[in-house]
Amino acid sequence: MSFQVTVEPLGEVLEVEEGQSILDAALRAGMALPYACNHGLCGTCKVDLLEGEVDHGEASAFALMDVERDEGKCLACCARPRSDLVIEADVEEEPDAQRHPIGDYTARVVEIGALTPTVKRVRLEPDRPLLFQAGQYINLKVPGEEIPRAFSLANDPRDPLLELQVRIVPGGKGTAWIHERLQPGDSVALSGPLGRFFVRGSIPGQRLFLAGGSGLSSPKSMVLDLLATEDGEAIELIHGVRTPDELYDDTLFRGLADAHPRFTYTPAVSEAAGGQWSGELGMVHEVAERRFDGRFAELVAYLCGPPPMIDACLTTLMRGRLFEERIFSESFYTAADADRPPKRSALFKKF
Repeated sequence: MSFQVTVEPLGEVLEVEEGQSILDAALRAGMALPYACNHGLCGTCKVDLLEGEVDHGEASAFALMDVERDEGKCLACCARPRSDLVIEADVEEEPDAQRHPIGDYTARVVEIGALTPTVKRVRLEPDRPLLFQAGQYINLKVPGEEIPRAFSLANDPRDPLLELQVRIVPGGKGTAWIHERLQPGDSVALSGPLGRFFVRGSIPGQRLFLAGGSGLSSPKSMVLDLLATEDGEAIELIHGVRTPDELYDDTLFRGLADAHPRFTYTPAVSEAAGGQWSGELGMVHEVAERRFDGRFAELVAYLCGPPPMIDACLTTLMRGRLFEERIFSESFYTAADADRPPKRSALFKKF
């Protein structure tokens, strides 16, 4: 059984299978609806329900408030049709977006190993090539769990092996399964590519990547992709962690900085005891403010990490005269975020 969903103002009609979300059907059809977390936590995919009925699914009460449901709004990533629908969405065409079809894949675990005490690298060989744009992510099926887990792709898009960098989340069933049970040779089910976090090549200016912890995954892929092209813009990556033993891929990025004069790599730690560390000390936004003397105008910034880090970076960049049309971000959400209200930036309407 399927339902027809008319998407205004495009006037296009989607065929949505019973139990399938509106967003999943749209992405598989190549329709660029806005979205971010894909799990009902952020509210980016909110649309107006003009006609018909939906099951709101697992939408967070903070991402979709009761009053918004009463007004006829729903989250496309969670809403499943109960009838034919007419919805209105804020559809934006991105000139820099690549159109890679979303598909379902089976992949073999080729390698799994520790990068730090809390982060593991997982390399996967999909059953057929998975084409993606640097910065995108996949949804990984976790045995016994209905909702898949999202993981950013850390590899160069030209590499046939997919790389995930997975930090274990206390109480997280998905990350615990990866850290404690997943083994080389195992098969996993995944879907992708997903996500709207990618380099905007049409916007000129130095690229500044600010990454916190395992938020390095997407920036790593984006930096590798940029360095493999003839793009001449300068690139700086600031990777912040708590302690020196939480840094990873440090040797790789130092080597890339030596080989590419336009690339600068700055690792930073927020806690360093006993003289263990001689590099930059402080939070990511603090280090960025020092390195650029608080002046960010004309840069293009890409932020990836936990929501508090994103919020701090946004405030710092705004003070330095960098505004929303030149800032792009990807926040890491966990299941715990469904139980607390997200902080909305008072500075930028899109964050």
